[in-house]
Amino acid sequence: MAPLIDPFQRPISYLRVSVTDRCDFRCTYCMAEHMQFLPKKDLLTLEELDRLCSTFIRLGVEKLRITGGEPLVRRDILTFFQSMSRHLKSGALRELTLTTNGSQLARFAGDLAAAGVRRVNVSLDTLDPKKFADITRWGRLPQVLEGIEAATEAGLKVKINAVALKGFNEDELFPLLDWCAAKGHDLTFIEVMPMGEMGEEMRLDQYWPLKDLRTRLAERFTLTDLTERTGGPARYVRIGETGQKVGFITPLTHNFCESCNRVRVTCTGELFMCLGQEDKADLRAPLRASADDAALEQAIRAAIALKPKGHDFDYSRQHVAGQMSRHMSHTGG
Repeated sequence: MAPLIDPFQRPISYLRVSVTDRCDFRCTYCMAEHMQFLPKKDLLTLEELDRLCSTFIRLGVEKLRITGGEPLVRRDILTFFQSMSRHLKSGALRELTLTTNGSQLARFAGDLAAAGVRRVNVSLDTLDPKKFADITRWGRLPQVLEGIEAATEAGLKVKINAVALKGFNEDELFPLLDWCAAKGHDLTFIEVMPMGEMGEEMRLDQYWPLKDLRTRLAERFTLTDLTERTGGPARYVRIGETGQKVGFITPLTHNFCESCNRVRVTCTGELFMCLGQEDKADLRAPLRASADDAALEQAIRAAIALKPKGHDFDYSRQHVAGQMSRHMSHTGG
């Protein structure tokens, strides 16, 4: 079957699927404190998610990342991972993974590993319990650290994702690095993106350019750029003194659009061809219209043919350009 190729000759081999818009945290850069969540009838069932993901895999997707909201709060989500594992066993899928806030990892880590998950990304912006409670609004740091420990014990490779937030975790750059080194976790920093109805002033106040963060790292350590890519947008360096691998996801200071190989599907079946654009395609309608996958495949191919060259995120000139009205939780990051 012909692979998915976008108009700029980029093969689409990476699918990020949000299985729920719900979360047990309310991170300030991700969603509002009092979110209005979707009614259950609007969400794809786990069986529909299986069929949709299987279609993408048949069309050449080799990496599948499950996101949310918080994916592990979805009822019976483990059955979905167990079902997807058949594509790992067949060799059609190279990697099945997830991004999580870590709150439920203590419950699920062993079963995820048994289903073929080999690594997880855990969102963790601070190691200070009070600051953690402030940024997540509802979160408890000890619960997350327990989950990370459980994941490690289950044999999962943990990568920590930290959103760089000016005035919030600037002073934790080196403590976070030291903690990850001690625990054997890779660490990736992410620039805060202009998504959600948060207000322009708040976004500008939060924005900490990763070129500044990297400069600060280079004042203390020897950084060597790596050619290694993991299928996502991060660029990596090796820290000579510790051997650590540190990633930078820089949608604003150095966008990664030229090598974009991914698309995102929401829990309602909307296909977003770019995180930073509003264009989307409805996959739920063709999915539910027929038990045959022909219409679904046609809708996917038509959407990929409209994938844009890149996003328009920009914080320059002290205003926010390219802002998306939808919350980050809607498309799963």
